[in-house]
Amino acid sequence: MNPFVLNLFDASHEQSIKGVTSFVGEDASGSFGIQAHHARFMTTLIFGLARFRLETEDWQYLALPGAVVYFNNNELSISTRHFLIDTDLERISTLLEQQLIAEEENLRSTRESLQRMEQAMLKRMLMLKPKPGW
Repeated sequence: MNPFVLNLFDASHEQSIKGVTSFVGEDASGSFGIQAHHARFMTTLIFGLARFRLETEDWQYLALPGAVVYFNNNELSISTRHFLIDTDLERISTLLEQQLIAEEENLRSTRESLQRMEQAMLKRMLMLKPKPGW
C-alpha cells in the first residue's frame, strides 16, 4: 500500500509522521477515510478520536478537540489546539474524556466571568447616568 505523510500541528508543537497508509476521521457529515493519492480535500473534524495506520504497525489513535484537515500532494495536515496520540484505545479514550471535562469546566468558568463583567459594567453605567433635573 502506498504511504503518505501526516503533519500534526497544535499550539505548542508539530509532528510529522511518514509511512501512513490510512487515516479515518469524522466531520459533521460522518466518518471518512483517506489513503495515499487522495484528491485534494479539506474539512473540519469534530471533537473526538481519529485513527491512522502506519505501513508496519497497527492502528494509532489521535484524540482531538476538533481540527482542520487538509490533504494535498500526498500530505495530510491537521491543525488543532491540542492532540494526543496513543496505540491503546481505552487509555486515549480516558484521556480524551478528561480533556473534555477540563474544557467544559474552563468554558463554564469563562461564562461566569463574563456574566460578572457584564453586571459590573451595567452597575457602573447606571451610576454614571445623569439624574433628572441636572
